[in-house]
Amino acid sequence: MGNTKSSKSNLNSVFALVLIAAAVLVANTIFYTIMQGHTTVVNGVREPLHDDILGKMYMGGFIVPFLMSFFMIVIGVAIERGIALLSANGKKSLSTFVASVKAKLSANDIDGAIAECNEQGGSVGNVTYEVLNRYKAVAGDTGLSKDKKLDALQKEVEEATMLELPALEKNLTIVATLASVSTLFALLGTVIGMIKAFSALATTGSPDPAALSNGISEALINTALGIFTSALAIVAYNFFTSKVDDLTHKIDEVGFAVRQHFIATGR
Repeated sequence: MGNTKSSKSNLNSVFALVLIAAAVLVANTIFYTIMQGHTTVVNGVREPLHDDILGKMYMGGFIVPFLMSFFMIVIGVAIERGIALLSANGKKSLSTFVASVKAKLSANDIDGAIAECNEQGGSVGNVTYEVLNRYKAVAGDTGLSKDKKLDALQKEVEEATMLELPALEKNLTIVATLASVSTLFALLGTVIGMIKAFSALATTGSPDPAALSNGISEALINTALGIFTSALAIVAYNFFTSKVDDLTHKIDEVGFAVRQHFIATGR
């Protein structure tokens, strides 16, 4: 099991690196080819073609590909976490699985509960499997007091949970980081755009309308992209952390049921 978890961790790390590299490459390719192709140069000043949205996004300047890559990374991690957490749930609904395990425990059918865990799979199934096997081991150990056996069961729940949690929370720190970084990059793009706009106003004689317009466009485009990406990252992070909390709650529920059954049987 340890080798399997290590392999999954390595795959997740590789996935994160590949996703970041791919997002940066794709974002820059789109920005400097497709978006740039939707602009034109008039009197030495680059402008978007009519009301073309891609051309307007290009006017956001060099901060735009960063924000685009952040957006792609958030989407990529969200898809990966969605698949991972769906797998972590196992084959049946968690409520059905927990109810089935409790029913087996009530009937004192430990082997049947273990079989349910093997059928269920997923994080909750894996933790319950380890706890029930530990239950069988300590129940037959006449050298331990009942309190020591309960402590051993509790320790097994905690250790098994700690082994599963890193896999459940993997890559969520990336999403949490981008929620803040996207806003900061948007602010940087806004400031740069406003500096250009005020520079156009400060020119001698009449202000340059094109330069002023481009500066304001750069500021607003970066602000919009950054806020949208940050909002998406926050929603994704909160959604997936709530799903992880649900899984840990089910693990705690099963662990509590096992300990209560152990107490009730008087072993």
